[in-house]
Amino acid sequence: MGMMQCSGVLFDLDGVLIDSTPCVTRVWQAWAVEHGLDPKYVVHVAHGRRSVETIALVAPELDAEAENIVVENRELADTEGLTVFAGAAELLRSLPRGKWTIVTSGTRPLATLRLQVAGLPVPEHMVTADDVSLGKPNPEPYLKGAEILGLKAEECVVLEDAPSGLKAAKSAGCRSIGIPTTYRPEELGDATMLIKSLSQLRVKSGENQMILLEW
Repeated sequence: MGMMQCSGVLFDLDGVLIDSTPCVTRVWQAWAVEHGLDPKYVVHVAHGRRSVETIALVAPELDAEAENIVVENRELADTEGLTVFAGAAELLRSLPRGKWTIVTSGTRPLATLRLQVAGLPVPEHMVTADDVSLGKPNPEPYLKGAEILGLKAEECVVLEDAPSGLKAAKSAGCRSIGIPTTYRPEELGDATMLIKSLSQLRVKSGENQMILLEW
């Protein structure tokens, strides 16, 4: 049994609330093959990063901005096999309104589309690839996520599945819960705590509008 007390919760999207792995894998594998790159490596690197930064990392000789448009359009066109992780909808419903948001490396159109396909609520304000100058593992996304909630980073708990996201959360000063849906547990060493599944989490109201996360 574990517990964290916080004032707000910041969710990564892909790999935490929704399982878009089939979509992500198809798009990035195809793109990698077209450019003579190792598909397995490219897919591994792509999780948890902005697409434009993934491209710059794996193929610095290419025009990252131009290739990013190609990848974005393919991701928008591919939602086959996208599913909601067990416990995601229930967890979001149990959190107080205005006390949670999404911080994703995807663009706003892509994040909105995937949430709608999954049948999950689209936050009025969330942090996407379009809202930051530097993506995860830079702390900027989670610092902005805390700001959206009107909180300090240390008052927030982050739920993440990717090493880059956990590093971003740690650098921002957030505590984090890592979920090994995409990477092995030993790759999530920057997490404050690890759980096996989102469905383990329960929300309870604490004193002074605090949130208790229990598992």
